Formats: sequence, C-alpha cells, structure tokens
Amino acid sequence: MKRSLSFVLSVIMLTVLLAACGSNTAKDEQSTNSGAGDQAKTKKIALVLPEKIGVNPFFVQMDEGFNKAGAEFGVEVKTIQSTDPAAFEQNLRAAVAENYDLIITATFQAEDALKKVATENSDKSFAIVDVTVDLPNVRSVGFREYEAAYLLGATAGLSTKTNIVGMVAAVDIPLIKKFTEGFRQGLASTNPTAEFLVNYVGGFADPAKAKELALVTAGKGADFIAGAAATSDLGVFEAAKEKGFYTSGQDVDRTELDPEHIVLSQLKSTDTVTYETVKDFVNDKFEFGAVNYGLKEDGVGVTFITRDSKSALSPFIGQEVIDKVKKIRDDIVAGTIEVKDPLQQ
Repeated sequence: MKRSLSFVLSVIMLTVLLAACGSNTAKDEQSTNSGAGDQAKTKKIALVLPEKIGVNPFFVQMDEGFNKAGAEFGVEVKTIQSTDPAAFEQNLRAAVAENYDLIITATFQAEDALKKVATENSDKSFAIVDVTVDLPNVRSVGFREYEAAYLLGATAGLSTKTNIVGMVAAVDIPLIKKFTEGFRQGLASTNPTAEFLVNYVGGFADPAKAKELALVTAGKGADFIAGAAATSDLGVFEAAKEKGFYTSGQDVDRTELDPEHIVLSQLKSTDTVTYETVKDFVNDKFEFGAVNYGLKEDGVGVTFITRDSKSALSPFIGQEVIDKVKKIRDDIVAGTIEVKDPLQQ
C-alpha cells in the first residue's frame, strides 16, 4: 500500500514538472515570436544619389551621415549610386519597388526625376537635400548657406591686404546667390570699402574654366578668391598655387589639400542633415514640407570659426581675425545680427 501511494505521488510530481516545463517553453516561444515581429518592423531607408560617390565631397558626407544614422538607430540602410540621369530615375523606381519606407536623394540633378516618381507614388515618403520640391509626400531639406558665406566674407574683409577680393562661382542662378550675396553682406560688414569681383564658370565641373577666371581675378589685384563652384573649385586651387593668392573651398574642409593657399572652407554639413532626417523618421518626428539648417543647427559653417581643422591657421587670416568672426557667428545665432536671405529680397 505504501509502495502504491509512493508511486502515485511520483507520477503527480512528474506531471507537475512536465507542465511547468511546457509553460516555460511556451513563454520562450512567445518571446522569440515577439522579437521576430520587431525585426519585421525594422524601417528600411534608401539613399539614392544622382552620381557616383568619390568626386563631389557633398555626396561623400551624405553617405557618411546616412550610414552613421543607420547604425545608431537600427535602421536597414542602402546607398544606391547612379552613373547618369537615366540610371538615377531607374534607381529611384527600384527603391520604390523594393518598398523602402523612406527614399532620400539630393541636389538639383535629382529634382525632375524625383518630382515624377514622387507624384506617381503618393503613398511613399521621400526627402531631398539642397533643393525644394513642393509635393505633399516630400521633405525638402535646405541650408542657410548665406549665413556661412557671410562669415567667409567677413573674414576676407578683415584679412585682405589689397582690399580686393573675389569669388569664382558655378552658375548665376538663385541657389548660388546664397553664396555670392551672403559673402557680399559679410564683406561689407567688416570692410565696406573692399572691392568684390564675381565670375561665373557656367557649370559645376569645369576646373579649366574656373582656373582661367581665378587667374583673371588675381590679375586685377585680388589676394583672396573664394571657390564656390563644386568640383570646378579644383581649378581655383591650382591657380592659387601658381600665383600665390589665397582661396577657400566648399562643403568639407579643403584646406588639407594645400593649407598654404587654401586657408578657409565654407562648410555644408550634408552628413548632419542626412543623419537628422533618418533620426526624425525613426522617432516619428518626420514631417513633409521645407526644413532648413543654418549656423544654429550646425548645418553650415566655416573652418576655424565653427569647426576645428587639421590644418594650421594661415598667417594671412590670423587668430585675431578668427576671434572677431567667432563673435559675429555668435551674434548671428543669437539673432543680434540678421543675415538677409538673398532669395527673399
């Protein structure tokens, strides 16, 4: 009888243990399934560029900020490079077909194709950097370049020894006026008697023409000639090295190429705006319409004034000038100095 009771008790205990194990197994499976569900909800974002990465630092920075955001926010990201305009539109359509949650692109090169693809796919979300596309499913990310150009002009005004400065710009279009007119405002604020000479290349990728214009400007006495013509700036840099004048680059710190002659760079933080675009999308703060970044948001700047440089500061500029222009930067951010938007005048 005792043996029978002991056997029954053993069976009951075994049954309880098996039930407990079964319960734990169910919980583990539920947890795993929940994780799989979260994995399935991971956002997918594509960066579709109108050209190949490597030539224009504008796109190199964008890609860096994009990938940084993907890693930090757990987003599936993919950069798609294009070889020509026809390939770009095809790549936009491929990103739509692959069902990316957000498709980001940039510059006027992308504008027409984006308008077409975004209009045909009103249920998809798009963002474009450095140009405005007025569509309900597009976020247009712009820059207040004129604020950084103001700082550059102010620095040139305080540094020039001949009282003649110049700029070789890409093309005479509204976008470029944010560079030329912003520079003009800053120059006048620190040196109203300085002469400002502006020449236009007629394109963004013609270093030979840019060099020719820079040499002409230097021949008129300019000791500082800013480059504002994308890859055409390489021609300005060559001219500066040959003739001994001083110059500045665009978008990224170009002083490293030739710190003796390239003494400043006007910065456009495409890495920052791309990073912030992804961040907003992940955190459900993404809104369509126009947003813009200036000195306050670290979207634009100038080397030595808003960001450090690996290069040594040129004696042509000097620390005293940098300190004065840093104060101007602070006043712009605080609203004490208002830099007029050339496109709103």
